Amino acid sequence: MLRLLRHKSSGAERCLRGHSRSHHQKSVLAIRREDINVWERRAPLAPKHIKEITNAGYKVLVQPSNRRAIHETYYTKAGAIIREDISEASLIIGVKRPPEEKLIPRKTYAFFSHTIKAQEANMGLLDDILKKEVRLIDYEKMVDQNGLRIVAFGQWAGVAGMINILHGLGLRFLALGHHTPFMHIGMSHNYRNSSQAVQAVRDAGYEISLGLMPKSIGPLTFVFTGTGNVSKGAQEIITELPCEFVEPHDLQEVSKSGDLNKVYVTVLSRHHHLVRKSDGKYDALEYERHPELYTSRFNIDIAPYTTCLINGIYWDPHTPRLLNRRDAQRLLRPVVPSEKSTEGCPELPHRFLAICDISADTGGSIEFMTECTSIDKPFCMYDADQHIDHESVEGNGILMCSIDNLPAQLPIEATEYFGDLLFPYIWEMLSSDATIPFEKQDNFSPQVRNAVIASNGKLIPKFEYIQKLRESRERAQILKMSGKKRVLLLGSGYVSGPVIEYLTRDAGTQVTVASVMLNQAEQLANSYRNTIPVMMDIATQEERLSSLVQDHDLVISLLPYAFHPVVAKHCISNKVNMLTASYLSPAMKELQKSAEKAGITIVNEMGLDPGIDHMLAMECIDQAKADEATVQSYVSFCGGLPAPECSDNPLRYKFSWSPYGVLLNTISPAVFLKDGTVVDIPPGGAILDCVAPMDFLPGFNLEGFPNRDSTKYAEPYGIQSAHTLLRGTLRFKGFSNAMSGFVKLGLINTEPCPMLAAGASPVTWKELLCHLVGVSTSASMDVFKDAVYNKIGKDDYRMQTLNWFGMFNEEPVPKADTILSAVAKHLEAKLSFKKEERDMIILRNDVGIKHLTGELELKHISLVVYGDPNGFSAMAKCVGYPAAIAAKMLLEGEIKTKGLVMPLTKNIYGPVLRRLKSEGLNYTTKSTFHD
Repeated sequence: MLRLLRHKSSGAERCLRGHSRSHHQKSVLAIRREDINVWERRAPLAPKHIKEITNAGYKVLVQPSNRRAIHETYYTKAGAIIREDISEASLIIGVKRPPEEKLIPRKTYAFFSHTIKAQEANMGLLDDILKKEVRLIDYEKMVDQNGLRIVAFGQWAGVAGMINILHGLGLRFLALGHHTPFMHIGMSHNYRNSSQAVQAVRDAGYEISLGLMPKSIGPLTFVFTGTGNVSKGAQEIITELPCEFVEPHDLQEVSKSGDLNKVYVTVLSRHHHLVRKSDGKYDALEYERHPELYTSRFNIDIAPYTTCLINGIYWDPHTPRLLNRRDAQRLLRPVVPSEKSTEGCPELPHRFLAICDISADTGGSIEFMTECTSIDKPFCMYDADQHIDHESVEGNGILMCSIDNLPAQLPIEATEYFGDLLFPYIWEMLSSDATIPFEKQDNFSPQVRNAVIASNGKLIPKFEYIQKLRESRERAQILKMSGKKRVLLLGSGYVSGPVIEYLTRDAGTQVTVASVMLNQAEQLANSYRNTIPVMMDIATQEERLSSLVQDHDLVISLLPYAFHPVVAKHCISNKVNMLTASYLSPAMKELQKSAEKAGITIVNEMGLDPGIDHMLAMECIDQAKADEATVQSYVSFCGGLPAPECSDNPLRYKFSWSPYGVLLNTISPAVFLKDGTVVDIPPGGAILDCVAPMDFLPGFNLEGFPNRDSTKYAEPYGIQSAHTLLRGTLRFKGFSNAMSGFVKLGLINTEPCPMLAAGASPVTWKELLCHLVGVSTSASMDVFKDAVYNKIGKDDYRMQTLNWFGMFNEEPVPKADTILSAVAKHLEAKLSFKKEERDMIILRNDVGIKHLTGELELKHISLVVYGDPNGFSAMAKCVGYPAAIAAKMLLEGEIKTKGLVMPLTKNIYGPVLRRLKSEGLNYTTKSTFHD
């Protein structure tokens, strides 16, 4: 057996000597650590291959791994450098997929990606490959001119799989009342190498040949599907037993009257079981072109006489399956025992006992194999009547073994075998430059070129079908639940949880979460019923957006406000209602007539601020008007803050929503009305000079500054009579002073900054500040700090703040398009909420009212909400629940107004405020009176 499996490297070496290759000094190869599965101990190349590469003058990096079966000492002797950081490499190879977060942008990677069938589990990986502009070479698509794979572990999958199923049969027979020689065969990984495993199989075979198999079991038949390397590897193991190969048409006879001192084997080819539906004949050429015209007779002609099926074929959706659930039910019907069957020597309950699905193709040729088993839990029993798997070898059913990483059980031999196959192509892979367009990479052989799945942020044209297949599957999933109201939620960030939680309380509502962060969407889908995750990047997939919109009854956009007009246009064209929590922008206002004409409702500003603040204001203002009173002033302040016990940093702040938005707000302009005078504050940080203490809740030590244009609310609120109109932002005292230091230094800057771009050399915070204050990076620390001190207005607290955030040291600045973006990333890392911490929302409306009697009333409306460390944050609740409640109202037809709508009318704010109280968002109202 081993002579077939152990490829001598000499052939590959001869190939290499004749291979014309150019030695590019910048080409560096790295072997990454396998870290997806604890059993994965293989590597793509063995030390003997590394020695060839280093001898040719190339640098090879190997990530350290105590789990790898071949010790790193041998790689070091071959000339490799053991190093954790492999970012220097231009080509990074592995066996299995890396975690998404470990992908290094603009590198060439080679591994088994398992994406070519749009496998759902790996779509997040593919998204990151595209986002990071990785060039992906998939071993699975490296094929010869006949379409046969040339770089694979196939034979070793067959070897390990066959050993495992013999072990499993020993356990299954024991559960059925029989001790057999198979009990002395272990799992593949329990042997130091395949030679030891083969000896165990030979020993079992010797006992079989002596007649030590229980007679009541009857003859054993093994059926192999496929004629490729997988099947050949498995057959090499079965031949270590006393066996006789028979034709499929002989199975029926030998299964009944065959010799018990041996086992019977048949190898199944297509012509043995595939027939044309119309006339029962087989035409090989026609089948290749039109497999849908054929059906399989495996379930009728072969399966009833099979003890164990070893499946080594991959299934295409257009081709017939071998077995389905109904077939399994028929195969598991108990047979009537003969007179020879006794309690101590029972006959088998049915002939068909086990399936070793080496293809591990879930939902494939074995339809009911819907989930792979694993090395640590290798077997399960498929109960066809209940259509469930249970982790046991006892009870009724078919023993299933479908491990998807079988070669990892024999890692050293598998590594050497695979490396021999891959090695001849390493040289051209090393020439790959993922930073240049793929079409300009003209030195690839067809075997490598045709295996490139993605490059430069795009799927290669021949693999664009993956996205279509993915979208088709997702659409089918969305539409399969008929009778439900379908909501498309765009965004998976901070506030999505409460929206989904509220809407899916109703079993008749289904939510599709579309996000560029698929892992976040999947986490949400795993947390709530009737929730479907899909990946979508609205910036590049407008056609996809339109398709999703038309399949839903309502769209909720929690994306940045700049995307709302794009979403709204698709909602208008598909006549689907929409809701957002963001401010109504000028671009959205332009869509008023189009929305009315389409007969849809687009609810805007349905969050906290804006949202709850509007509704509390209008409840008070409408009541004043009902009392024939006049509103003379309206002042509203709102802030998302850390709870006091969590505010121990110089900014007295932590992020519960977009860090970029929080920082950008500090340099935005503001307009408000005070005592009849319009106050206009220019952009650039001037609002931080307008900060004032807020003592309405003195225990909180608050300050506030104006926010945006407050005067524009006079008309929609219907309070043109007011002499004061101010909306502002709340922070704890100290925030504005500390943030002023950032502004004065130029750190809150939205202009492009080339020195921080992805391709630029790393820059430290000290170097960046030197650039901003105009001193040399070689200046002494005292000179540097003096320059900063002068720039920030000689303020000690601001200096302490900068020091606390590590901006005087050699810590690198995050890569970003702008300085503001880099600062946002840095502060988010420093000021994120820890698991046990909670945030807080404070909203305060003060409404001045003059009654007909001349009496002056000042209404104080206060909302204070705390986050739950084990649940939703206060910000998520205060933005998410209003949006969800209004969404439910839209679905139920409670909001009938067409066009652009804000929550300023009683038919909207009344029900929303009442229902918010049921969610624990309670506000208080107090009044003070003056003559």
